[in-house]
Amino acid sequence: MDKKIEVRDLHISFRTQNGALRAIRGVDFAVEKGETLAIVGESGSGKSVTAKAILGILAGNSIVESGEIIYDGMDLLKLTENEFNELRGNRISMVYQDPLSSLDPIMKIGKQMTEASLVNGKANRKRSKKLFSAKRKVLETAMKAAGIGNGEAEQLGKELTERIGQAGNYRVSYARAKEYLEGAEYSCGQLNVALKKQDAQQIKEQTGFLKDRLKKAANPFLLPKDGSLEKLAEGLPDTLPKLREQIEELLKREEPDFLAYACKEHGGDPEKWRDTIAKALAYNNQVYGAKRQEAAEVIRKNLPLFEKERLDVKACQNAVNAMSKAAEAGIDPLPVTKSAAACTFSTTMRHSMERYAHGIPGNEKELRREKRDTEKYKRDLKRKGDAPKVVPAMLVDLELTRKTMLRAMNDLLAEYSGGQVFTAQELEAEALRLLAWLGEQGDAMANEVSKEYAHDKAIRIMEEVGISEPEKRFEQYPFEFSGGMRQRIVIAIAVAANPDLLICDEPTTALDVTIQSQILELINSLKRKRSLTVIFITHDLGVVANMADRVAVMYAGKLVEYGTVDEVFYEPAHPYTWALLSSMPDLETSGRLEAIPGTPPNLIYPPKGDAFAARNKYALAVDFEKEPPRFALSETHWAATWLLHPKAPKVEMPEIVSERIRRMKKQEEALKNGQK
Repeated sequence: MDKKIEVRDLHISFRTQNGALRAIRGVDFAVEKGETLAIVGESGSGKSVTAKAILGILAGNSIVESGEIIYDGMDLLKLTENEFNELRGNRISMVYQDPLSSLDPIMKIGKQMTEASLVNGKANRKRSKKLFSAKRKVLETAMKAAGIGNGEAEQLGKELTERIGQAGNYRVSYARAKEYLEGAEYSCGQLNVALKKQDAQQIKEQTGFLKDRLKKAANPFLLPKDGSLEKLAEGLPDTLPKLREQIEELLKREEPDFLAYACKEHGGDPEKWRDTIAKALAYNNQVYGAKRQEAAEVIRKNLPLFEKERLDVKACQNAVNAMSKAAEAGIDPLPVTKSAAACTFSTTMRHSMERYAHGIPGNEKELRREKRDTEKYKRDLKRKGDAPKVVPAMLVDLELTRKTMLRAMNDLLAEYSGGQVFTAQELEAEALRLLAWLGEQGDAMANEVSKEYAHDKAIRIMEEVGISEPEKRFEQYPFEFSGGMRQRIVIAIAVAANPDLLICDEPTTALDVTIQSQILELINSLKRKRSLTVIFITHDLGVVANMADRVAVMYAGKLVEYGTVDEVFYEPAHPYTWALLSSMPDLETSGRLEAIPGTPPNLIYPPKGDAFAARNKYALAVDFEKEPPRFALSETHWAATWLLHPKAPKVEMPEIVSERIRRMKKQEEALKNGQK
């Protein structure tokens, strides 16, 4: 599977009057495309800080000590605000805990929904046109270098551009028609309800909506050419059952191959394009493979400079410039599939080196200031009996910064040493990916969003998220909605731009249990329908039991356990995970739930060993002295606890947890047998 987003060794601190609060302390995880990752932990564990780092909306007093967040070949931590604006709310969306704070109280819901579609639609077309033109230029250059004649290469580039543009027009027209047909299916349901209630006004209104949507759904690739659907619409409401049946059948059909159709109508051979592109990729792979090996040599040569405990700043700065230049020269601009290690190498090295260089004099200055303030504190305390506290020194962690650079160098060295030579099958697969990518840009260029379409799309999405009477709701203000309905509106706005990554930051916390269930099912439904990748943040393990693929348990800025949802629920290994499961209410637990004793540690002064040790009744002596490593329980499951060490005493999980696991397994088995 493809990694949609990857977080590597993330360290984030916040400047406070009492010193640096180390909120995130070495978090790393990856989310595969189409998966749901649940990040679970108490308030203050660092869940929301991680989410905000992904979106680039950290507070002004935040300090990213080290790490990368890799999305689509980019390190999100190194993007400018303008670059982030192209991603936020467009390709990456977020649903917040409090829906009211996410909405403008003096702007109608409809305007808030359509505004994003109109702005993003224009920006996406402009961006895709720029990306397509740049990739076509690179492709033509590669084809010419690979031995394809100048005229043939230019002709193929022109032909490819025209056919992909035509296919994009066909596909966008079809997709919009299908959206209207889905809306017509919803109107069929509403009309059926109105008929049962014998509500004359609703019957008239829903019949009008249905006919209007069928009219807008008219597309030669979607609706029957004999006009049978239109004839059924004229016979409403008597023809409703037959009309609804036909609409459902039409929506089940597979989407036509629009590129093949464009070639059939206007000329062109996709197989020839694929073979020619593969030839250009093969040539570029040889050329850039040699450059990658050269870059590996430059890195290998400079590696000893960064292995010293104290770096020679001048020598290392020169080395960073040389390595970055060599690494960038080894990045082939033609393939769609990019190496995250290569694409983020230069920004990681330059940013870390700058931080290290400024940190040395900055640390010395801070230490002098702390010493001076401490002496003054002692004098004032002796003379006055009271004095303001000394703010601890805000130091750059030089060792952490050095290790960040070392890790980036070793990762790229391992990747570049072999030159990354691709097989014929890999080149063919990459050619298909490139064609698909060009097709996506063609679709985006053809997707011009009008005010009428933005309005209709908003109504359709409001229906999709379960908001009744969307036309009426479109004209209302946020205060006229209940909490659950406001959260549905926020989700509707989040998915309106068709993002591929959706972050949900405790979206059900402020809602009652019944509405929570509806919102969770809605998110699940949208994920399946829109092929979303989801990061779901919550403090309640029970919330994610039926919706997560993987679970990351977080405590005091660190991940303490990670695994598939079944592994974390049925085979929990960390005492903190046991504690979360013990405190999780359900309908069948007759005994008293176990509260987690104590409070999380003060991360201005992080604990020496296991951060959970002071609250852990199973803690060993070593937990207070040394931080536990990650112990693998399977290929997909690990936990950071000394209880998993081979020499540790055997400790059974609490009876309340083991009983709950037995009950869950029994219920799952009964459900499976019932389905059979």
